[in-house]
This record gives sequence, C-alpha cells and structure tokens, in this order.
Amino acid sequence: MKNNKLSGLTLEELYKRKKTLQGATIGFGIVMVIAFSILIYLVFQSKKFGLLAIMPAGFMTLLPGIIGLSQVNAEIKSRKSN
Repeated sequence: MKNNKLSGLTLEELYKRKKTLQGATIGFGIVMVIAFSILIYLVFQSKKFGLLAIMPAGFMTLLPGIIGLSQVNAEIKSRKSN
C-alpha cells in the first residue's frame, strides 16, 4: 500500500480501510495468540523445544497489517491537519 494510492481516496474511504485493516489485524492477532498458546503447550508436552523457532516468524506475519494501518493513520492525520 503506497501513499500515492492512499492520497487518491476520500476521507470516508480511508476510515473504512482503517476499520477493515484494524479488524483484520486484531482478528489475526487473536488467532495467533491462541495458536501460540497451543504451540507452547505442545512444546513443553513433547519436550521438542526447536518448535519455539516458529514463534518469531509468526509475529512477522502481522507486520504488513500493522504497516498498512500506520500508513492509513498517517494519511488521515495529514488530511485533518490541512
């Protein structure tokens, strides 16, 4: 998501995109917390601690949603200041 693409949207469309991105990021985050809880349980149950290496990569999958959300918030903030 580039700023050029965001600059062509109206303020209402930006708020809609913000709400969608925020909901998707929160929903995906909740699913990841549940999955990581199950993973931690399985790691300690089976004593295969190498499975913990999955967790940092899992958190990196949230980054595109967070970056997109911050770009939309920055565009909304810049429009409100004008």
